Amino acid sequence: MSNYYTEKIMDLKQLKELLEIDSPSGFTHRATAYIYDLMQSYGHKVEYTKKGAIRCQLGENPKLTIAAHTDTLGGIVKEITDEGTLRISQVGGLKLNSFEGHYARIYTLEDEIYTGTFLMDNPAIHVNRNIRTLERKLSNMHIRLDEEVSSDTEVEKLGIAVGDFVCFDVNYQETPSGYIKSRFLDNKSGCFVLFELAKYFQGKNVAVELLFTTFEEVGHGGAIGYSKSVEELLVIDMAVVGDGCMGKETHCSICAKDATGPYDFAFRKRLTLLAKKHQIPYVTDIYPYYSSDGSVALRAGHDFPVALIGPGVSASHGMERTHKKGIQACMDLCRVYVEEYFV
Repeated sequence: MSNYYTEKIMDLKQLKELLEIDSPSGFTHRATAYIYDLMQSYGHKVEYTKKGAIRCQLGENPKLTIAAHTDTLGGIVKEITDEGTLRISQVGGLKLNSFEGHYARIYTLEDEIYTGTFLMDNPAIHVNRNIRTLERKLSNMHIRLDEEVSSDTEVEKLGIAVGDFVCFDVNYQETPSGYIKSRFLDNKSGCFVLFELAKYFQGKNVAVELLFTTFEEVGHGGAIGYSKSVEELLVIDMAVVGDGCMGKETHCSICAKDATGPYDFAFRKRLTLLAKKHQIPYVTDIYPYYSSDGSVALRAGHDFPVALIGPGVSASHGMERTHKKGIQACMDLCRVYVEEYFV
């Protein structure tokens, strides 16, 4: 039995750089430009889809797509209040108690960037005795701008308007023990796996394409964008860590079923047998409240089998955490799968 997996001290520079590029669903152009340039630097054929996703071919006539989503959670300005604060509409499933008190950036149509903080209304505990127990909801939360404004007119003079995107700080950190802490590891950790695959297969003609989707968090990222020759879809997305689930931050999870139903059995079996053969740390899991680009691809009517894997991510949609070992395990499983079937 070979031992393909070896713990490595990987360079996470590109993961950090991607995480620090704001990219909520619908506002991913800066992140996709970064990915486009990176994939081109490896000598691969790269193109934008009509929906703004990035498709990168590692060889001619790809039979396998490996996909990860670039878009994240965020917000859009919904209202400018009489007091000069901003109400937002959420993009994706924000966990409001986790985002409360965190810093944000507002991007205007004129490409101006303003900063602020996401807060409860009347947030000072010295005047609001109920602040600890009030329900967190968008109707009683706001963005406090770091500008001298106290009316809607003053805010509008800055160029801020309804429809402007609101993006949250990621607070990226690496620990000496190998953990990576940041917002939006769902799913930029998956994108990083694709970066490493593009680097690993540089100069090799493998029948694989990499797809970086841009609307997963709002439910339609994986609906389209695949080359006509594709016969299988492998989705890399965060794996659930929590009560009742098997996921570990140090392992690659192979998902048998999520909220939309089971993934392809034969495909999952091939991945599982390869993980066992090469001693890649993995678990098999079921996610109770989850869907992926793979789910959307199947619902869109694509006639190919779909599998889902990913590194374990703790505290999903909040202050997330994963481990280098989990990312490495996903890389290794993808590599051996490609080498087994598509070289």
